[in-house]
Amino acid sequence: MWLSANLGALYGERMRPLNDEKREDFGTVLAATLTLLGLLIGFTFSMSITRYDQRKNYEEAEANAIGTEYVRVEVLPAADAGRAKDLLRKYLDQRILFYRNRDHKELLQINATTAQLQNDLWSTVRGPSEAQPNPITALVLSGMNDVLNSQGYTTAAWLNRIPIAAWLLMRAIALGANFLIGYGERRKDKFLLLIVPLAVSLSFFLVADIDSPRNGLISVQPQNLILLSESLNATR
Repeated sequence: MWLSANLGALYGERMRPLNDEKREDFGTVLAATLTLLGLLIGFTFSMSITRYDQRKNYEEAEANAIGTEYVRVEVLPAADAGRAKDLLRKYLDQRILFYRNRDHKELLQINATTAQLQNDLWSTVRGPSEAQPNPITALVLSGMNDVLNSQGYTTAAWLNRIPIAAWLLMRAIALGANFLIGYGERRKDKFLLLIVPLAVSLSFFLVADIDSPRNGLISVQPQNLILLSESLNATR
């Protein structure tokens, strides 16, 4: 963007200088372009914040679902209840790793382990429910269904990102706006041409950082899952 502003300044100085008659119309075009860029940045920032809040809410929902099911499985026969609790603790550890891990290869292993634990958890509660079908075992089965669904909702929320087309559009408008700024500058000052590119770049960085669930400075921490893990381990 800084190079685009300097290119605009060079174009205005050597190729097609802007005369005073056209400067007022040029100011209108520049103001409209900057306003459009600001609106797009604002909209994408709102989109990224909404997705960030959604990821936080689903983390809380996962912790609630696992904690509730951990209590419900106590109505199962002792052997099944013990196995279900042990699997839920292992499953909880994998969910915490999902939020904390940033390595793609390790994440694949975490997802595979999580899928296997989900199958084991469902088999553990399905057997007693089929052997003794009643409202209580149905409640346990429903709770396990909530545990499995919450993981799917979380995965969908993490995949929900700002579209690439929106980034490309903002980038194109930002380059054009900086070109116009350089083209319309009366006094050629390299430092002034750096201000808008720096401000827009920082805005892009903030939006991209919030929109990135696994990388960057701002990310969702599994606080509720960690607290639940500590609580379950303390009561074993």
